Amino acid sequence: GGRCLEIAPSGERALPGILYLFGGGFVMGGPLEDLAISAKLAAWTGRRVVSPAYRLAPEHPAPAAFEDARAAHSQLLARGWAPEQIVLGGDSAGGGLALALLGEQCRTGIRPCAVFAFSPWVDLTLSGDSLTENAARDPFLPPARIKEVRDLVLGDLAPDDPRVSPLFVSFDSPPPVQIHVGTTEILRDDSRRMAAHLRAAGGTVELNEWTNAPHIWPIFDGYIPEARETIGSVARFLDQN
Repeated sequence: GGRCLEIAPSGERALPGILYLFGGGFVMGGPLEDLAISAKLAAWTGRRVVSPAYRLAPEHPAPAAFEDARAAHSQLLARGWAPEQIVLGGDSAGGGLALALLGEQCRTGIRPCAVFAFSPWVDLTLSGDSLTENAARDPFLPPARIKEVRDLVLGDLAPDDPRVSPLFVSFDSPPPVQIHVGTTEILRDDSRRMAAHLRAAGGTVELNEWTNAPHIWPIFDGYIPEARETIGSVARFLDQN
């Protein structure tokens, strides 16, 4: 029942459309803050993009964000969108949320046609080696604060709960997934391990590691060439799936 930002590009193609989940560590942000990404995705893919304003911690701890993402997907189904006409996408915490939603949809048999994620946060147990290996290299995310944010988000959930940590989801034949991450990010190993986990479940995963790219760099389209290259890569991936 929450609000959604919806972008319909000129020359809109037939479905599928994109359910896009914004990032911000589950504690900040919103669809308007991610407009630079969602609008470019709509323009480059020719697909309608729907981005829900899911609830944020600490006022609304997990699994509030997951429940809102699931509710937004249910609204699309109620509007007549078939599950296989929907693409799931997101960045940072929103990328993890998209993959968590994918896990439930695989379990219930309403799989989307594809999923993509920019720098997804998929492991709230904070066990990735890149949290220490890239501690002095990540220009955006301070590793000393990530546990503090994680504790604000969790509420009563365990950090390996699949609604917040899709790295621990038991996937069943997932659809194609594309993941983008920077090599100097503290979340680099979240992407690497997520890709391996999905492949082990029978999925096809395209993992793209971008040298020295900052966290969710597609938001900088017009400033760094890698941003436009990445959005173009998503458009090609969706055309193929």
